[in-house]
Amino acid sequence: MNVTVIGAGLAGCEAAWQLARRGLAVTLVEMKPEKKTPAHETEYFAELCCSNSLRSDQLENAVGLLKEELRRLDSVILQAADATRVEAGGALAVDRKGFSAYVTRAVRSHPNITVVEKEVTSLPEEGPVIVATGPLTSDELTRHLQDRFGEGSALNFFDAAAPLVTYESVDMSRAWFASRYDKGSADYINCALSEEEYRSFWRELCDAQEAPVHGFEDKLVFEGCMPVEVMARRGEDTLRYGPLKPRGLKDPATGKEPYAVVQLRRDNAEGSIYNLVGFQTHLKFGEQKRVFSMIPALREAEYVRYGVMHRNTYLNSPRLLDRYYRLRTEPRIAFAGQMTGVEGYVESAASGFLAGVEMARSLRGMAPLDLPRETAIGALALYISDQSVEHFQPMNVNFGIITPLGYKVKGKRNKNAEISRRALEVVDGMKEEIMR
Repeated sequence: MNVTVIGAGLAGCEAAWQLARRGLAVTLVEMKPEKKTPAHETEYFAELCCSNSLRSDQLENAVGLLKEELRRLDSVILQAADATRVEAGGALAVDRKGFSAYVTRAVRSHPNITVVEKEVTSLPEEGPVIVATGPLTSDELTRHLQDRFGEGSALNFFDAAAPLVTYESVDMSRAWFASRYDKGSADYINCALSEEEYRSFWRELCDAQEAPVHGFEDKLVFEGCMPVEVMARRGEDTLRYGPLKPRGLKDPATGKEPYAVVQLRRDNAEGSIYNLVGFQTHLKFGEQKRVFSMIPALREAEYVRYGVMHRNTYLNSPRLLDRYYRLRTEPRIAFAGQMTGVEGYVESAASGFLAGVEMARSLRGMAPLDLPRETAIGALALYISDQSVEHFQPMNVNFGIITPLGYKVKGKRNKNAEISRRALEVVDGMKEEIMR
């Protein structure tokens, strides 16, 4: 039987990969290059729009655990990430184009996957299907889903991407390479601001002109991708406790901790392009150049991409989906990715993984896996399908949604490490069955 997967983002590619490696024929339908969204730039699958970082790679962090679970279970997304990683301290960051090209090659070359390039505007009326059209689902398909599922089925929030600058345009006489607390190699460019420089920058940022985005309000922004100007308006020191925090960094020019620090993270393997960490924005392009040039090391910065903002659509998943990401009313249809309310690249891949695995098992007459809440993959699926949730919001993976230990462990990092150890023990114990 052929399974249709709609959308070749991280979730769609992962779902297609898991189905195909279990012997099922897959038709992967992708609207690029025929049609692109405002956030997409290339013809590749699994394109990273907002950031090239997959966040922490440490097991004391929930997303680090999620990545390790996926690594052990043959995730094509983690294969690509590990093969194209760039140095980023304790985080897993990738060469943006190299990562997407790797996934595209792997998926297109799999003998069980057929790629069809066209836009899908409605769900197929028969046959198994996984919808992974992402947070930028086309207007036509969004309207179709709203009509099909009824009022309140589709929600939305606004997301933003950070600017990119060339390395050669950064004034390294006003910046230095280091990782916070000297953890790992010196992978970030750190741009210091004095108290006076920071206050001037903050005032101009608060007053800068934003690009018009239909329906935008500060309250509709997802907290994990908050535009830097929205964050600034929350208070003078909000940025200094957020993306501009100086903790763990010492300016070699003064030997002291700066008042504030803007960090730049490598965006490609060559190290020729850098991302302004935490600087998601929807300011007008001219305003971005004017205000961000107030950062001393970026006064002459050359921008290869300005920050942009777009609307993200997600489902009222607890009402619609079960723990296998399937429609409660029509199990032949499953959803995956950020449109289900899992927030983040790795979380999207995890939902695609589970949707693909469980779809394959169902079509082969096998019982569901029921990955438990003790695992990060299972906890995410149980969160988005929890019908007791009254006000559903997109969620990054976190230890709060994973089953507590039930016994005390001294220290937060030690406790988190123990939760991860237990989760990986569960995954390893189920691995043979999961991989079938």
